[in-house]
Amino acid sequence: MSTPSLTLPGGTWPLGDLAVTRFGYGAMRLAGPWVMGPPTDREGALAVLREAADLGITHIDTSDAYGPRVTNELIREALHPYPEALHIVTKVGATRDEQGGWPPARRPEELRRQVHDNLRSLRLDVLDVVNLRLGDAEGPRPGSLAEAFGALVELQRAGLIRQLGVSNATEEQVAEARSIAPIVCVQNMYNLAHRHDDTLIDRLAADGVAYVPFFPLGGFTPLQSSALSAVAARLETTPMSVALAWLLRRSPNILLIPGTSSTAHLRENIAGAGLSLSDEDLSKLDDIGVGSTSAN
Repeated sequence: MSTPSLTLPGGTWPLGDLAVTRFGYGAMRLAGPWVMGPPTDREGALAVLREAADLGITHIDTSDAYGPRVTNELIREALHPYPEALHIVTKVGATRDEQGGWPPARRPEELRRQVHDNLRSLRLDVLDVVNLRLGDAEGPRPGSLAEAFGALVELQRAGLIRQLGVSNATEEQVAEARSIAPIVCVQNMYNLAHRHDDTLIDRLAADGVAYVPFFPLGGFTPLQSSALSAVAARLETTPMSVALAWLLRRSPNILLIPGTSSTAHLRENIAGAGLSLSDEDLSKLDDIGVGSTSAN
């Protein structure tokens, strides 16, 4: 059954030799509460993945740690064999404990196991993009990534990974990774209210490297701002739609991966990200982040 098409906002951006839509889809929320266990509505989860592909989204973000294994298995069930244009981006560097925590797992042998786990659960021979997740659940932490990133470079040379990226990283770690091997993306927390990576985004854009904000709508604590609400009211839309539209306007290298378990919400997100924001709107929205920017 065909799905009425929507125009995906933002066009495309290259991840190395892979072209992806700037409006993508993040699969994390397809797992159960706190990203643990199966979804309440399995058929609904499968439906939203199929809808994303039908609408032309070619960038799906996931990790074998989500569930764990839940989102990868849903992606495989819904979309395998994968359309040629679809690219799945995964991440390694953390596991899950029985309390739902995210303990680091970045020793070379742990990373090798996670890469093979992702290959197996997604039923792939090669992973398109693998991000090395750094820091912890509280955010980036300083320190060298050389040993961990080097392990992924070895797996890339072995033909198991096409492109590499980093996640939850400091500017220094991004620079260190790039001194070891090319990266195609940085995935960090960033949104209207959390603007600490402004300088990094502009530097990466100049070099053709993608920046993928996680928690683009605030994550488990949705964005709250009177300025955001005022712009949304003027445009007769939702604050979350305005926040997505602002991100696409912020820089051409920003790729969106908002997550949802609802096909209707997926289409609302696409429509929202395509909103036209005036210069006055942008000025008001930019002011939300004033004072929130700082170096990592």
